[in-house]
Amino acid sequence: MQVPSHSLERTIAVSFAHRIFFTRSIFSAANPVLAEILSANGSRRTKALAVIDENVARAFPKLAGEITHYFASTRAQLVSAPLLVPGGEAVKNNRDLVEQLYREIERHGIDRHSYVLAIGGGALLDAAGFAAATAHRGVRLIRLPTTSLSQADGGVGVKNGINAFGKKNFIGAFAPPFAVINDADFLEPLPAPEKRAGLIEAIKVALIRDAAFFAEIEKGADALARLDSNALERIIRRCAELHVEHIANSGDPFELGSARPLDFGHWSAHKLEQMSGFAIPHGAAVAHGIALDVLYSARIGMLETPVAERILTLIQKLGFALFNPLMMQSDGATLLAGLEEFREHLGGELTITLLRGIGRGEEVHAIDAALMRESLLELERRAH
Repeated sequence: MQVPSHSLERTIAVSFAHRIFFTRSIFSAANPVLAEILSANGSRRTKALAVIDENVARAFPKLAGEITHYFASTRAQLVSAPLLVPGGEAVKNNRDLVEQLYREIERHGIDRHSYVLAIGGGALLDAAGFAAATAHRGVRLIRLPTTSLSQADGGVGVKNGINAFGKKNFIGAFAPPFAVINDADFLEPLPAPEKRAGLIEAIKVALIRDAAFFAEIEKGADALARLDSNALERIIRRCAELHVEHIANSGDPFELGSARPLDFGHWSAHKLEQMSGFAIPHGAAVAHGIALDVLYSARIGMLETPVAERILTLIQKLGFALFNPLMMQSDGATLLAGLEEFREHLGGELTITLLRGIGRGEEVHAIDAALMRESLLELERRAH
C-alpha cells in the first residue's frame, strides 16, 4: 500500500541593505552620520546599548563620555553608560560576553527596533554581533570597527561568531549589521603591528579579485610601509569596497555552498591561530597562510614563479613575516590537518581558493598534501 504524501515549496526572497560609512569623529555633534542612522524609526523613541572594547577605551579615555553626550541630542535613548568589555581573541573563547550582553538586552528592554553599538576590534564585533543576532532573533547592530583589520575586512562582513571546541568561529550566525561605520580616527593611536594588519587583507582581496588594486598597493608600498595615514585609509576603504561587493554580488552571501573565496590563505591561518592558543594575531597568521598558498599555487604550475616572488616580496616589504616555526609542529602534520577542518566548517567538498594569476583566484577541490608540505618546507628554508 502506497502511503500518500504532499509537499509544498516556496522561494523566500529577503533583501538586505548593507551600508558602510567612511568618516571621522563619529561622535562629534558636527557629524550627522550616526544620528541619521538612528533616525530609521522616524519619530519613535528607540533605545541603544553601547559596548566598548577596553583597549579602545584606554586609547580614547574620553570616548564613553563623548558617546553619552552625543546621545543626549538624538532620538535614541542610551540605556546605560557604555559597557567596557575585554577585547582581543580571548573574548571569543568563552561565552561570558555574549551572556553579559543578553542580560543587558533583557534588563533594559532592548527590542528588535533598538540598537546595539559595538565599538572595537574584530573579536569584539564578532562576539557582540552574535549576541545581537540571537537576542530576540535579531537586534539591530551598528558596528564601529576600530582596527585596520576590522575596517578593511571582518567588520564590514555579515558574519558573527565565537570560538568553541578549540575551533575558530564554531558557533555563529550570518546576520548583516544594520550599519557599519569606519571612523578613521580610531586607527591613529594603534600600535604599528595592528595598524599594518589590515594591509594583508587588502593584499588578499586584490590577489583574488583586482589586479589593478594589487598594483596600487605595490605603487604605494613605501608609504604603506611607513604606515602613512592617508595611504592606509585609501587602501582600507578600497579593500572594504571589494569585500562588500563580493558579499552583495557573489550569489552566495551566506556561504550556503562549499566555497569561501574571501578566505584565500585562511585555511592554514585559522589552524595556526588555533595551534598557538590564539597568541598569533590574525593578520600575521593570514600573511603566513597567503605565502603558503602562493608557493603551493606556483609548485603545482597554476602560478608563474616570478609572479609568486612578486607577491611574497610585497608581503615582506609591508612588514609581514612569511613563516612561523609553529607551522612545522609535528613536521607540518598538525597544520595540514586544518584542510579537513576547513572542509568540515564549510560542509560538502573541500574548496580552497588558489591563484591562477594576480587578480585571478581559482577554486580547487583537492590538495596534494605532499606538495603542500614541500611548500611549507620551502617557507621554512626562506626564513633561515
